[in-house]
Amino acid sequence: MSEHHITAGFLPLTDSAILVAAREKGFAASEGIDLTLVRETSWASIRDRIAVGHFEVAHMLAPMPIAANLGLTPMRLDLIAPLALGLGGNAVTVSNALWQAMEEAGAKGPDDPAAVGAALRKVIEDRQGQGSGRLRFGVVHPHSGHNFELRYWLAACGIDPERDVEITVVPPPLTADAMAAGRIDGFCVGEPWNSVAVAAGHARIATIKAAIWRSSPEKVLGVRADWAEAHSDTLARLLRALYRAAAWCGEAENHEELAAILSGEAYLGQPAKLLLGALDGRLETGGGIHRFADFFLAVEKAATFPWQSHALWFYSQMVRWGQVPHGEANAEKARASFRPDIYRAALGPLGAALPAASMKVEGALTAPTPVGATSGRLILGPDGFFDGAVFDPAELDSYIYGQRSAGAGD
Repeated sequence: MSEHHITAGFLPLTDSAILVAAREKGFAASEGIDLTLVRETSWASIRDRIAVGHFEVAHMLAPMPIAANLGLTPMRLDLIAPLALGLGGNAVTVSNALWQAMEEAGAKGPDDPAAVGAALRKVIEDRQGQGSGRLRFGVVHPHSGHNFELRYWLAACGIDPERDVEITVVPPPLTADAMAAGRIDGFCVGEPWNSVAVAAGHARIATIKAAIWRSSPEKVLGVRADWAEAHSDTLARLLRALYRAAAWCGEAENHEELAAILSGEAYLGQPAKLLLGALDGRLETGGGIHRFADFFLAVEKAATFPWQSHALWFYSQMVRWGQVPHGEANAEKARASFRPDIYRAALGPLGAALPAASMKVEGALTAPTPVGATSGRLILGPDGFFDGAVFDPAELDSYIYGQRSAGAGD
């Protein structure tokens, strides 16, 4: 038995890869960590089990620690996010019937979310004119990047997420089955569940997270704040193990082995060939194999860094959609949920190129750009929103006000 035992909850998603590789490839053991991974079915279960002490850490939706610290969880829970588990990895998938209608309205490929959104708006307008019911889209949790990016995309395309469609919660492993059963018309979820639905012949990938907001946050390592304070050395060891695992996951020559590991029943339980597409950024969309730039980043572009500007953008969306009132205290709780200070302290001994800043203007980089780093050379970007907007965390109040004023047409 290793000196430091940690139990981590995870969901069967491709972006659990860093945790899985840390255990299976020995990175955790090399840091003296005995890492136990426990597979769960829903994010609500992850949230509740970490709250009652079953897990010290967990694979977690990036907004979940923010929501917990803002008092939006059923049980009192203080969380921190000292490391991100990659960037991107999501897609918006629709039923074959809905895609056919969207295609007739002008939708072509998933690389152009504005055109896809315009086609969806036309379909919705036609349905409203015919008196048909609202389309129903699934997201994995109310406090998820999926919910916020779906809403952002819809609103930027002139679709009101509150009135024009219905958004409901479906756990990730059930999304493909929910579509097959006709319970939902579309969903936003992480891989492999988009590919599972496509492979079953029920769906078409309409667009992807990396097209809506390139190099954007997705999952984090959620850590109980009390445990982190009492076990700072153990946490630092875990962060080093996860960073080294992320570097291994990011190497293309390791993707076949990683897909084989993830395919095991203890992890994702899906064919390795299907999982490989997300790792390589080559997905079967339902209209053929499509190559996506930066579909899922494990380590490139500071993919494991917990940017506090990411935390504040998620907070801005919580305010926008009425989950929490805006105020200085709430904004500070959101910002402080992500902990780049712990990240830097843990990874400094590795000599890694770590961002010198803790926040950045999101959506400002249109090309790969060298940025200030604690050592070595660090390249970030492009990181743009599809509608050309930028989020400057120093202008949080005006950003939130602008979204409130713009409403669905933002």
